[in-house]
Amino acid sequence: MHCPFCGAEDTKVIDSRLVADGDQVRRRRECLSCAERYTTYEMAELVMPRLIKQNGSREPFDEGKLRAGFLRALEKRPVSVERIEAVINQIKHDLRATGEREVGSRVLGELVMDHLKQLDQVAYVRFASVYRSFQDISEFRDTIERLEAEPVSKNVD
Repeated sequence: MHCPFCGAEDTKVIDSRLVADGDQVRRRRECLSCAERYTTYEMAELVMPRLIKQNGSREPFDEGKLRAGFLRALEKRPVSVERIEAVINQIKHDLRATGEREVGSRVLGELVMDHLKQLDQVAYVRFASVYRSFQDISEFRDTIERLEAEPVSKNVD
C-alpha cells in the first residue's frame, strides 16, 4: 500500500476491524517513512462473467434483468420474495463459480429454468414458453407432460 502523503511503499497496519456487517475491513495504517496515519477500506470485488448472447454479442450480467424475468414468470404465484432473492443469489454464485470471464446466455437460461422448476411449475411453463419460443399448444402439452413425469420435490412457503 502506497502512502497517500509521501508515496512510500512501506506501511504497517496498526488496527483492523470489520465494518459494514462484515463486508468490509477497515485498516488504520502508518507510513514507515513519514509516520503519517491513514485509513483504508477493503472489500471483495466479485466480478460476474459477461454473457455471450445467441447472436454472438457480449453484454455484462444484469441482475435487474434476471430479477425482472423471475418476477414476470412468478407474477401472482405463491412464492415469497425471500425465496426469489435466495434463488437469484444462488444463480449469481453458480455463475461466479464457473470461473469463466464469459458464459453463454444459454447457461444462464438453463439455470433459471432449473430453479423455476423447483420453485413453481406454472412459472416454469410460463418462462419456458418464452425462453424456448413455443409455437403452438402441443409444445405446452409436451412440457407439461415432461413435468408430470418427473419426480419434483414440493417446496411450500
